[in-house]
Amino acid sequence: MKNIQKKYKIKIPNNIIIIYNDKKNIITCIGSLKQKSLKLKIKLFILKNKKTIEISQIPVTKISNDRNKKIKTIQGTTAALIKQLFFETSTTIYQKLKFIGLGYRVFNVENYNKILLFKLGYSHLIYFKIPKNLQIFCLKLTKLFIFGYNYQKINQISAIIRSYKKPEPYKGKGILYENEKITLKEGKKI
Repeated sequence: MKNIQKKYKIKIPNNIIIIYNDKKNIITCIGSLKQKSLKLKIKLFILKNKKTIEISQIPVTKISNDRNKKIKTIQGTTAALIKQLFFETSTTIYQKLKFIGLGYRVFNVENYNKILLFKLGYSHLIYFKIPKNLQIFCLKLTKLFIFGYNYQKINQISAIIRSYKKPEPYKGKGILYENEKITLKEGKKI
């Protein structure tokens, strides 16, 4: 085993159980809220006495020389994915969106629990179907609360909703994240 850099050594939290299948190269993480698995492209070494995971540069399958040059990036990505796996299995992830502007509103469609209705100053209404593995609540008509266990999916859905009306720099109207601040530009002077 080669000497592995410190940034590729990950400490296993106390509330998480790790199961690693060496033959199929799958790591399973069992947390307090959920269980999740991840298929890996490079080998791992789990040191039970130190409670750490070491990510090696040894690929699972034979790879080309061009791909072998990119093994460091794969190693870094694997470290980030394992840390994200720990985070997703032990905590509930959420994102808040604020609707700022006169008449900018969000509604739950009454007969259908899985559809949102946006009123964003356009001549038409925008309908949005909520994905199965996420939960979205309208706390007020101007606030939206998205939560679930998949970090990537939550950020993707909140970015899609935000893209319907991005904040504009002159009046600050649009859909903003919870703690996002916009620096307003000065308009034309006559």
